[in-house]
Amino acid sequence: MTTSTFNDTFLKACRGEHHSHVPVWYMRQAGRSQPEYRKIKEKYSLFEITHQPELCAYVTKLPVDQYNNDAAILYKDIMTPLPSIGVEVEIKAGIGPVIDNPIRSLDDVEKLGVIHPEEDVPYVLDTIKLLREQLTVPLISFSGAPFTLASYMIEGGPSKNYNKTKAFMYAEPKAWYLLMEKLGEMTITYVKSQIAAGAQAIQIFDSWVGTLNVRDYRIFVKPVMEKIFTELKKEKVPLIMFGVGASHLVHEWNDLPLDVVGLDWRLSVQEAREAGVTKTVQGNLDPAILLAPWDVIEARAKEILDQGMKSPHFIFNLGHGVFPEVDPAVLRRLTAFVHDYSSNRLN
Repeated sequence: MTTSTFNDTFLKACRGEHHSHVPVWYMRQAGRSQPEYRKIKEKYSLFEITHQPELCAYVTKLPVDQYNNDAAILYKDIMTPLPSIGVEVEIKAGIGPVIDNPIRSLDDVEKLGVIHPEEDVPYVLDTIKLLREQLTVPLISFSGAPFTLASYMIEGGPSKNYNKTKAFMYAEPKAWYLLMEKLGEMTITYVKSQIAAGAQAIQIFDSWVGTLNVRDYRIFVKPVMEKIFTELKKEKVPLIMFGVGASHLVHEWNDLPLDVVGLDWRLSVQEAREAGVTKTVQGNLDPAILLAPWDVIEARAKEILDQGMKSPHFIFNLGHGVFPEVDPAVLRRLTAFVHDYSSNRLN
């Protein structure tokens, strides 16, 4: 790979530097809606795919090749590091991650171990190294955030209300803070190993933190996030924060030592700016709009771009992940539209 063929538009946007077009990538772009991926899934589980670096690299690179996106995001799951610390996870079809031994006490938290990435998740690191040889766009890797990981560990699986998690947080503060500390250290170690292997940007998914109000976020979660981003900032790669239904927390994220604030579809780019978000903003087309007629998709994308392009601190993405019913041809057309529309106005 030569420097002249490397597309660093995404990295420039993360840093707010001048670039020729608005960069595009999509959360959950790897898999799900792609026929080639579904064919692979007939033979292999997510666990089996991620444990085969060549296959995992193929799945990660496929959307970049098909859609001409400006970044790849590593195909894996936020639950990947948990078995390393003693939490057995099973990904059940139609349900999601399921944990049979949920956290219930301080004693359960104290028993959690520590991660040794080179020994525990070598396949992740090998996939990153392989992709760095193959890609001509930046590779984003990621980790789940402590609150979201804790919610799975306490609930035993996905939840609609996170009542057990919040009850544990309120009733067992000593255990909660120890859990945040252990998951925070795991996240730092895990992410640093991915960066050392070649990841060029990191997104932290706090998928379910929107269930907390601002006060509780500041008390129970923000301290560990401050620690995580402070440590990762030393690695000098762009750091992205994203959560679902967490528009009320974007001002809190803007205070953290990170580079990019990811927005879901509930808060517009303009509203985020008016709320005081000064960092690069990433988002935020509602994925459901991808099933609408093209003129609707184009109009909504144009609206987001017009707001985003008021600053070089903007990356186009969805407000959450691609889902299986989305036609890959629509994503390819959307990427081309974002590139063309933005380049005509930026140059």
